Amino acid sequence: MSGHYRKEKNCLNCGHHVEEHYCTHCGQPNLELKEPFWHFIGHSVGHYFHFDSKFFHTLVPLLSKPGQITLDYLAGKRARYIHPVSLYIFVSIVYFIIVPHSLKEKVVDKGLTKAQQDSAAVGIRKGKETLNSIAPGLGDALKVDLAADSQFKTLDIKSQRHYIDSLKTIYKAKPTEALETKIDNYQEIIRDKDDTSYTAYLARQRALPADQRDSWLVRRARKFQYEKKAKGHNGTEKEVGKPIHKVNIEEEVKKYQPKQYFLLMPLLALFIMINFRKNRIYYIDHLVFTIHGMTAYFIVSILTKPVEKYIFGIDSFISQFIEFIVFIGIVWYLYAGLKLFYQRSRAITIRKTISVMIMYGLTFYISEEIIRQLVILFMT
Repeated sequence: MSGHYRKEKNCLNCGHHVEEHYCTHCGQPNLELKEPFWHFIGHSVGHYFHFDSKFFHTLVPLLSKPGQITLDYLAGKRARYIHPVSLYIFVSIVYFIIVPHSLKEKVVDKGLTKAQQDSAAVGIRKGKETLNSIAPGLGDALKVDLAADSQFKTLDIKSQRHYIDSLKTIYKAKPTEALETKIDNYQEIIRDKDDTSYTAYLARQRALPADQRDSWLVRRARKFQYEKKAKGHNGTEKEVGKPIHKVNIEEEVKKYQPKQYFLLMPLLALFIMINFRKNRIYYIDHLVFTIHGMTAYFIVSILTKPVEKYIFGIDSFISQFIEFIVFIGIVWYLYAGLKLFYQRSRAITIRKTISVMIMYGLTFYISEEIIRQLVILFMT
């Protein structure tokens, strides 16, 4: 503890006699009340975030010696390390501030000014006949794109179908993921118009192939929407029939990842306990091991994700190589940590590591799909 200690031996907090620098009754340091401004700021920040020697004493073995600080913590050697939960909370806050922004490419959409739209309209009128000769409705499709995709709703059904047909012609010649998403969104709008009732919606669903039908959660959401529309509660037909955008759905799903990681962490500890049940240790010990492992993963992601996006690009070969190295590192970290912490043979540890990864992977996939369906339910 930095600072100047008082010469007086009375504790200013509880009044007890202070033998050394700390009160043995309440634990308060016997420091002078007046201190320099920057010392006050540094002491406050360091105390709150534990950014003192404890942070580095925790960080180095956390990343380089999997399982070691868990063994030390459970053995009672805790003074040198930050508490597992405190460290996890701080690191996870930093993780979910930095990492989600590094998982998607930046999309810049400045839109068109009125003068630019007028100028573009002239070109559209001149080329409309030629474009329509290539594919019916292609000229109208270009017009809608320049104005705004939302104007697609204002077209009649026949024009909308011509528009989609022209997009499909373009997609067949040069397929892209963005164009596929656009076609799906516009088809969703038409389906909403065709489904004048829940009965009509179910009839259309039955006509679709099994792999193209909506899930049970989506069907329940549709039923709720039609019932709400019939009763006249909260909104108009436009609100009920708004399109589902895949990109927005995936972005919404990512927003729930903090809760997903937090809720699945006790399950991961349970999976580890099941696989290493012969060690006969308490569940809380498995949980501390899991918290340390998840914290290490967050720290690595905080360091690598921004580098992948802002230096090399998300889809670059180097970024993909970094992702591969991180995955190998995760597998090694889990194996090394389990090997040290549970003291099992190499063959058994490898088998248990694979088992834990499969169990957690399936649980993560199922929970993410549930979140996705719930997002669809509330976005439609």
